[in-house]
Amino acid sequence: MKKTIYAFVMIFVLLFAYAGKYLIDRSPIFTGFAAKDMASCVFVAGRTPESVKAVDLNFSLVKMASVTVDTIAKTVTADFFGFGEQTAVYRQGIGCALIADGDYDKARAMKSIVKKYPLYPETVYWPMGDKLRGIAPPNLNEEKLDRAIADALSEGNTRGIVVAYDTLFMAEAYGEGFDRTTPLLGWSMTKSINSALIGILAKEGKLDVNAPAPLQEWQNDERKNITTRSLLHMTSGLDWVEDYGDISDATIMLYNRGDVAKYAINSKVALSPDSLWYYSSGTSNVLAAIVKRSFESEQQYLDFPRKSLFNRIGMRSAIMETDAAGTYVASSYTYANTRDWARFGLLYLYNGIWNNDTIFSNNWVDFTQQEAPNSDGKYGAQFWLTKNGYEVPDAPNDTYFADGFHGQRVYIIPSKKLVIVRLGESKKGEFDYNKFVSSVVAAFE
Repeated sequence: MKKTIYAFVMIFVLLFAYAGKYLIDRSPIFTGFAAKDMASCVFVAGRTPESVKAVDLNFSLVKMASVTVDTIAKTVTADFFGFGEQTAVYRQGIGCALIADGDYDKARAMKSIVKKYPLYPETVYWPMGDKLRGIAPPNLNEEKLDRAIADALSEGNTRGIVVAYDTLFMAEAYGEGFDRTTPLLGWSMTKSINSALIGILAKEGKLDVNAPAPLQEWQNDERKNITTRSLLHMTSGLDWVEDYGDISDATIMLYNRGDVAKYAINSKVALSPDSLWYYSSGTSNVLAAIVKRSFESEQQYLDFPRKSLFNRIGMRSAIMETDAAGTYVASSYTYANTRDWARFGLLYLYNGIWNNDTIFSNNWVDFTQQEAPNSDGKYGAQFWLTKNGYEVPDAPNDTYFADGFHGQRVYIIPSKKLVIVRLGESKKGEFDYNKFVSSVVAAFE
């Protein structure tokens, strides 16, 4: 009997020790997520810590992190019973950075102070400004649209919806605690933002996407054959593990490194370029480094998204966030209100032209929608495609979209002159994207 009890005690002790080690080993990942997300939600989006804890951090191991918000220093620190301590800090114009193994003082000193345009958006007509015309298109069935929006708002913790038809009409709705001014995290829709920035550089002749990626680190090995085009298509052949449920390349890069691009650039080759499509946030942060290195100074780079994209299309609320090394985290971190996400979609709807200002060429928009090799028709250049019925099989065939974690979407439907935005906090299966998009399209008869 004593031996049996002893055996059970030993098993319990071993299981407890294993569980403890498991959590401690992973603590820098989930505390990094908690610190960064809390900092951005509070200091960029203007939300309360209580609301963030209740929903945004209330999942998986992340909810086990202890989080402290310093509203004076504008920092957030998270730990797990003293283990895995992580700190994130806010900076003007470029949001919050997770310090991880980076330099706190350097990260804190960075900023962008470019003015936001238009200066008085309430006096400027939509879509450049926020003054609405109140004109409904003749082909709109308002009852159907209202029902589609109401149904979507009741599903999956939806926070904001915008339906934009052409440049004249816009309908919107918001969940409790959110409104048209609330910046919301687009997560991987940031990949699409960065693709637009690359399109701008390509138009200006500063970057050739068909040439080998201009990275000095790759010039003396087989990575020298990887083109920027292959990186945009997620077909680089780099060795990468995109797994957010455990320690992986993706989670180490985002939550345990102060220089995300450096970590991704150091990836080794696994396959020849274009032989396999594989979704990789590391690839997007390699692209961020390519963008950064096209500028003569860090400040020019930090000011680039605001000057060359956001201000030109009225995205006043948009904040793209850097890491501690001053590189925009192109895989994951852009905040913008729902109207601004719709403006981004409208830029693509109108082939890169905004009020007679060509932001990027229509060839770039076409390239965005070209199928990446071996992607089964579901991916373009940092945008998702629906040609084979991916995600929204009942939507028009020319639909393509920006996609972000937990249900962030900007759908662009050129044949219907529609941009449909949905932002929320939905786990898999909690929101029916096909039903939402198809019901909105059906409202425009």
